[in-house]
Amino acid sequence: MKAIILAAGMGSRLLPLTKNRPKCMVELLGKPLLFHQLEILRKNNINDITVVTGYLNEKIVDDGIKKINNPKYNSTNMVYSLFCAEEVMSSDEDLLVIYGDIVYDDKVIKEVKNCNYDISVVVDIFWKKYWSARMNNPLSDAETLKIDDNGNIFELGKKPNSFDEIEGQYIGMIKLKKSFIETFKDYYKDLDKNELYDNNDFENMYMTSFLDLITKKLKPIKPIFIKNGWIEIDTPDDLKFHKFLSNI
Repeated sequence: MKAIILAAGMGSRLLPLTKNRPKCMVELLGKPLLFHQLEILRKNNINDITVVTGYLNEKIVDDGIKKINNPKYNSTNMVYSLFCAEEVMSSDEDLLVIYGDIVYDDKVIKEVKNCNYDISVVVDIFWKKYWSARMNNPLSDAETLKIDDNGNIFELGKKPNSFDEIEGQYIGMIKLKKSFIETFKDYYKDLDKNELYDNNDFENMYMTSFLDLITKKLKPIKPIFIKNGWIEIDTPDDLKFHKFLSNI
């Protein structure tokens, strides 16, 4: 299995920590977020790793990774960044797509490696405990994630009206089986470039908008359930929640 880490954005909500470094190089417990990710991936024999860079591209350094730059990082979103790395999205190996601002336990990767569905995403079913520690009103920040009777995700990434619409939170990790990768790429290429996707133009489409389209119109997405064991770093305050990780 190979991995693509999406790390092009500036991370303006992390200022001043991102004034002179990209978001993925902000340090957690003395080590950049990216290095935490690389350590866990390599521990699990995932060594073919590409990082999609953008903001302060030159500050991302590690001899064992391939870097692909998104030159439009300041005016595009995650899906666009992913397809900047289309050349490494080949059907010879399964693919793991990971947001650059998360850190996760070894057990998360083990769950991912054990999943054999065409397309799946990691979902934290204990999300409310984590969100409640981070903010006073978890509902204001969380997104919908609904699962049907067949165990497939049939909606994600929308604004919820109640906790009943949230059966877990997507953490920013996607697994594609190698046999599905060409279908995944073709679907993106065939989308209407002039359409709006959740009120965003094609180049600014959110990853959750793209996944929501896939699960509704192309292929049902399966959840890979976890119970905490990860954190996202969106603001400086998020750095203190490493207690939700067990192995760093």
